[in-house]
Amino acid sequence: MHSKKVAILESRFGQQMVELVIKHGGQPFHAPALAEVPDVDHSYIATLVNELRSRPARIAIFQTGVGTHALFKATDALGLTEKLLALLAKAVVVVRGPKPTAALRSRGVRIDLNAKEPFTTTEVLEALQAVPLEGERVIVQRYGVTNVGLEDTLKTRGAEVIEIPTYRWSLPEDTKPLVELMDALERQHIDAVTFTNAAQVYNLFAVAEKLGRTDLLQKSLNGTLVASIGPVSSSALQHFGVTVGLESSPPKLGPLIAALDAALSR
Repeated sequence: MHSKKVAILESRFGQQMVELVIKHGGQPFHAPALAEVPDVDHSYIATLVNELRSRPARIAIFQTGVGTHALFKATDALGLTEKLLALLAKAVVVVRGPKPTAALRSRGVRIDLNAKEPFTTTEVLEALQAVPLEGERVIVQRYGVTNVGLEDTLKTRGAEVIEIPTYRWSLPEDTKPLVELMDALERQHIDAVTFTNAAQVYNLFAVAEKLGRTDLLQKSLNGTLVASIGPVSSSALQHFGVTVGLESSPPKLGPLIAALDAALSR
């Protein structure tokens, strides 16, 4: 990266990305754009688990490890974990990637269908292609936001979707680093900006909108190299008129940093 300055908006794995950029010779500019806020409603979960005993779900989809752990932590507190495990034993359990897989296995849950790499909604739906959904109930463990694409497709196939919120994404309490990032972009002091989640894009532009700097942000981003981890993040950037300079394939941190290093080294 030859001392190029790289902006990082990632929160959960932000420090890991900072270290990767340094390892490749770059200068990280860390401006977290997301905060994970617990969103577990114990009364809703208690009602749902008891209601599912009379009307079981045919499918249970787990999308994240963090959310899966949060769900079981809630049922532990409610004394309902054994009931939840019994319900899952009778359902087709679908996982989106290795993290929810590990979380479920730690609880002894049988896994029936695994989404293939790169573990996106597309692969989850492909895994479900042969499963009849008409008139069936489907539990979806929600991550930071509702997975609209997944839920709409399930409903189109005739399923009743039951979403279980476990956490949500919001703006960090301290948005000063995001404002400083916009300042640095306007001064052309940033060589590349990395986006690893579509919500980062929406949050950054939400801050810009409050400051009346939306057009300036769009212009500044289009004047630097914008690196996206995958098609969902790229779509969000394009929504705001931002040109994506590179998109990681597969959509993972390692390949993203490697592609960025190659682009900046040129």
